[in-house]
Amino acid sequence: MKEIIRDLITPRVDENIAYLKELFKDNADIVYREFNIAEWKAAIVYIDGMADKILINNFVLESLMLKSERVENVMQVKDNLLTVSDMKEELKLSDAVNGMLSGETLMFVDGIPAVYVIATRFWPARGVSEPSGETVIRGGRDGFTETIRFNTALIRRRIRDTRLKITPKSVGVRSKTDVSIIYIDDIVNKDVLKRVEERIESINIDAILDSGYVEQMIEDNKWSPFPQMQSTERPDVVAAALYEGRVAILVDNSPFVIIVPATLPSLFQTPDDYYQRWINSSMLRIIRFFAIFTGMILPSLYVAVTSFHTSIIPTKFAYSIAASREGVPFPAFVETIIMEIAMAFLIEAVVRLPKAIGSTIGIVGGLIIGQAAVSAGIVSPIMIIIISVTAISSFITPNYEVSSAFRLARFLLIIAASIIGLYGIALGLIIILIHLVKLKSFGIPYLSPLVHPHKKDFKDMFIRAPFRTFKNRPEYIEPEDKIRQS
Repeated sequence: MKEIIRDLITPRVDENIAYLKELFKDNADIVYREFNIAEWKAAIVYIDGMADKILINNFVLESLMLKSERVENVMQVKDNLLTVSDMKEELKLSDAVNGMLSGETLMFVDGIPAVYVIATRFWPARGVSEPSGETVIRGGRDGFTETIRFNTALIRRRIRDTRLKITPKSVGVRSKTDVSIIYIDDIVNKDVLKRVEERIESINIDAILDSGYVEQMIEDNKWSPFPQMQSTERPDVVAAALYEGRVAILVDNSPFVIIVPATLPSLFQTPDDYYQRWINSSMLRIIRFFAIFTGMILPSLYVAVTSFHTSIIPTKFAYSIAASREGVPFPAFVETIIMEIAMAFLIEAVVRLPKAIGSTIGIVGGLIIGQAAVSAGIVSPIMIIIISVTAISSFITPNYEVSSAFRLARFLLIIAASIIGLYGIALGLIIILIHLVKLKSFGIPYLSPLVHPHKKDFKDMFIRAPFRTFKNRPEYIEPEDKIRQS
């Protein structure tokens, strides 16, 4: 149930403080400091550990207590005594309390039926560092942190435009988490922006602890394994998306920023694609697309060929496969599933282990499991090769959520191949393609620009054309300002 805080602020300090003490009883970190400003009683209230005590002592209490002779009327306290740059006057106590819970300091003065909210936020925060999940060869090394104001500053640093808008929201009935919607006003797709605002305002949940909560609450299709929003820790990626007409969603306490709309081709792009020469970037992007297709289809192809279609492979190669599988007690389908599950276990273990031993365990574990499985006759050597190539191909994908989605698709294709061979693979690929064609991200087709009629957008899909050819912004996003380069 939502907690109801009264809005009434009385002109008597004692009554306001008594109400707050009852509201926050059994909380040892709430600080109440009562004092006098000339002949008027006053008090400040803040949360220890979230407010800047140095600012409070030197620029609030010292000015109010030692220089009170400057005022003749209580209404002059704010303008003549408070030496702080950021403060506001609230007429509703509920709004003021929400500010205090975020690190602000409340000040009450006798005779004033309002509360002064002084900006004193100062909580422990991690410094700006390089994102561990999105490394680049060339480019900026700064990444987002868990503090939303630091993150907006990193974006402002890259977009020095008065038309950059940062719209604040408060999400979560109990957590009241700060959420910011960021866009460039004269570029953004207004329809996408409206959808984002409506969906965020419709969120009704106790707490938002990470941007992943918001992502799952506002996505178009909650049953799809494919991510319909892009998440990133890199400010340059967010800035580039905003310049294209997309919308960014920042969530306090999370270093991951959500970018919408997202399309499948855009999730295969990396910052290095734009920081290196276009020929090298295009080659790497083609390798990336080929790798994800290979990783998705290779195990199922092995099952189909060895179980149903041995005649389509060369005779000597067929003999080699048959010799390697001699002594293996399981059919190809069971063999593949065993190794896929073992690889999934290993990947999850490496992700969860501390970094110091994670990579070592991954290499040693892979070698030991593979060698032991072959020696025990559980799997064939060629199966080890196929699973290794599949795993490497999956790691090439720059987006972990996309890699996980294709891993699930790989399992479905293996099952289909074990039933009707190559026909099962073809049927599975058709079903996946139909799902992707129907999928949308905030009204934008998920396979754009593949399903979009504007051919100019193909300059930045399978290849990355030279920058001089990027005259317009992507047409499928439908930005307000379509011209990028004159």
